[in-house]
Formats: sequence, structure tokens, C-alpha cells
Amino acid sequence: MSKDAPRRGKGKSKPKPKPKGRFEAVKKDVRSNAKDTQGKEPKVKAKPNPPRKDDGTIRLNKYIANSGVCSRREADMFISIGNVTVNGKVINEMGYKVQLGDDVRFDGRRINPEAKAYVLLNKPKGFATTTSNEKGNTVMDLVAKATSSRIQPIGRLGRNATGLLLFTNDDELQQRFTNSKSGVAKLYHVELSKNVKAADMERIREGLTVEGKKITIEEISFVDGAPKKEVGIKIKHTGNSVIRTIFEHLNYEVVKIDCVTIAGLTKKDLPRGNWRHLTKQEVINLKMM
Repeated sequence: MSKDAPRRGKGKSKPKPKPKGRFEAVKKDVRSNAKDTQGKEPKVKAKPNPPRKDDGTIRLNKYIANSGVCSRREADMFISIGNVTVNGKVINEMGYKVQLGDDVRFDGRRINPEAKAYVLLNKPKGFATTTSNEKGNTVMDLVAKATSSRIQPIGRLGRNATGLLLFTNDDELQQRFTNSKSGVAKLYHVELSKNVKAADMERIREGLTVEGKKITIEEISFVDGAPKKEVGIKIKHTGNSVIRTIFEHLNYEVVKIDCVTIAGLTKKDLPRGNWRHLTKQEVINLKMM
């Protein structure tokens, strides 16, 4: 045998191939767990913070900004110099929170962060004109789905009175409507228990004094084609109670009151018990009157 011939059975053997497949994955998991036990704690995912409860409040600067007066940054400046009051008290505190129902005023003018809404209802009988839910069926039940803004009725219609009723959260428009001197006229169709004397019609036109208070109207006339116990009366007062006061003072019993028009708004295409939103042009017309 030559010296250069290779020797059998000596030398390093070839390494065996590593196992493949699921066995390899098991080993990796074991090694991973071993590292976690060598003085290092395994990482724990942080629990998410619980959702904040909505307590119905809003930061004052956001309230002002949402009302369209200015930006939040500018609102902070106006708050710091005392231009803002909440429920009659000057607020200088940054981050102060208010309720949506609070009386917030900027330079003395009340502001509202909600979108302006204008809803016209053709009220049926049997619904009280109130925002209280303690009075049984109310007009608020009829317009509950009209808007998410907190609207209120302008003026009143008695539970058994019918006709047009306007709702809004526009404080400036509310003030205009509730001013009996410079307010907006409404036309009522009134039915009485007996025919109205011509002399009494004239007394109403001239203005009555009831319990020391002068009651004035815009117009009064008989309804065309109807008995003389039905009249149309236009007034700027916000409630129909003044109509009852006028006729009861003259010894007439009021049988029916129906609000026919409000400042040019009519019941056309608005069935009893239904509501609709005012158009942009109708809102402009109301504010220009």
C-alpha cells in the first residue's frame, strides 16, 4: 500500500443534516422561552386606556370656536381679558368647561355652538307647547326627529289650538319674534260661539284696554265666504292667549284658533302633524323683515 493512499476509518465525519419542519419550530420556541427565564421578564403589552366617559361638558374655547365667533386660540385670548361670561359670571380660567345648556355670552351677546336649525310644524290638537316632558303630549314629541340641535318653539299655541309653530335655536331670531312691538306678525283664523258685531270689530281695531294694559293688533276682518262668527286676526304677540283675552273681554267664547301664516310662511304642502325645515331663502327673508 502506498503512503499516499487515503486511510479508511480516520478523519472527521460529515455533519448530520438538521431536522426540518415542525421539530425545528418547537426548538426555537424552547430557546425563546429559555431566554425569557434568564433574568429578563417577557414583554407585556400595555393595556389600552379605558374610554373617557362623556359628561356632557365642552371646553369654553371650543364652545366659542364652534359658535363661529373666532378660533380656539383667539378664544383663549378673549377669555383671558374678560370678554366671556358663563351664566352671568366672567370666566378667565383656561380649560374651563361648560354645559351646552349654559348661558355663554361673548361681549354681552349670547352664543350657541350648535348648527342653526329652523323647523316649521303644522300643529294638531292635543299637544302642549312646552319643552317639559311632564305635560303629557307636547310639540317636542312631534319634532323630535327633525334635528339634533336643541330647538325650542317660538311663542305658544294652546293645547287645543292648531296651525303653524316655528322652532329654532337661533337666539337672535327668537328675540325678534318675542318682541310684540317690532316682532313678526302672525295671522290666525278664529271661530267664535256667535257672530261678531261690527261695533266690536271696530273696538278691536282701535285697541282694547284690558286690566290696565293696551292690546293692539295689526288687522282684523271677517273670513270670506264664512259665517260672521269666523274672523281673521293678525297680531305680533307670540301666544294665542291674547286672542282669547280680546274676545272673552267682549263676551265671546273662542271655539277654534288656527295659526294660518307666520311672517309669510304658510301651511302649503304641510299636512297637520307634519314638519319641514325652512329653506335658506326663507331664513334670509325672516331675518330681513
